[in-house]
Amino acid sequence: MEKRKLGRSGLEVSALGLGCMGMSTGTGPRPDKAEMIKVIHRAVERGVTLFDTAELYGRTDNEKLVGEALSPFKGSVAIATKFGFDLSGPPVAGLPALNSRPGHIREVAEASLRRLRVEAIDLFYQHRVDPGVPIEDVAGTVKDLIKEGKVRHFGLSEAGAAVIRRAHAEQPVAALQNEYSLWWREPEEAIFATLEELGIGLVPYSPLGKGFLTGAVDQSTTFPEGDFRNSSPRFAMEARKNNLAFVELLKPMARRRDASIAQVALAWILAQKPWIVPIPGTTKLERLEENLGAAELALTPAEVKEINDAASRLEVDGHRYSEANQRYINR
Repeated sequence: MEKRKLGRSGLEVSALGLGCMGMSTGTGPRPDKAEMIKVIHRAVERGVTLFDTAELYGRTDNEKLVGEALSPFKGSVAIATKFGFDLSGPPVAGLPALNSRPGHIREVAEASLRRLRVEAIDLFYQHRVDPGVPIEDVAGTVKDLIKEGKVRHFGLSEAGAAVIRRAHAEQPVAALQNEYSLWWREPEEAIFATLEELGIGLVPYSPLGKGFLTGAVDQSTTFPEGDFRNSSPRFAMEARKNNLAFVELLKPMARRRDASIAQVALAWILAQKPWIVPIPGTTKLERLEENLGAAELALTPAEVKEINDAASRLEVDGHRYSEANQRYINR
């Protein structure tokens, strides 16, 4: 698979990574562990070298899964994980409290190293900006971990331009992980210029709109108990009906290019900037193969413009997060 560099950090990874969260949480009943290891191993066989997890996912279980699955491939893959929540304290409105205090970052790093079975974390993101801790203190702590050889690269997630600049001045930021897709394009207006100027890569999560841009979701779709989409305003019944226009606009291109809707949606992201590496998640081998096929689908500038022109006439119905989750977006 084609490789891409995340900005000027020197971190080179496959053009498409694999988001592993859904293998442990967020999509209903937990999938079979052995099957998830098969998916991860197949991704490695297909050339994927960036795997994304977090302490938060499955309350550390996802890190353990990823660490076990990738232990035979040390040195040939990059694992990204995240800190920034307090899993030991009482939840706030059903969700863990933020905690990016320096001492806690160090505790998480040590625990993640053990769970991931690695000597150094390739990419260590602050999962969400903590308004109670200066970003300079966060970046400085990761800087020290890099000096100690426990972390290789520093990342931020869902951070705004001002926070990115302040963090980058203390410790160069390799990558920003933000939601980005055809139906969530705020990063283009808010941070693309900053990332380009500073030489920071973008790692979009939910590049398929949490599965909506695959064409597999419609008004009749029901999600199992525990699936995060049940609480997403964007997936409410009426919103879903209106948002299907985004799927419809991709269908003509998919037919012309003999590709799936999901492949066109991912290829559109890859065509935006050479420093963007999407991390679509899946728990199914067939979906993995489909998603990775997008890396071989190069859209022309005219095709990208066609999609952009069609999308510019549409408006997404519904917020991307519930009110409870939205409070974590501190930019």
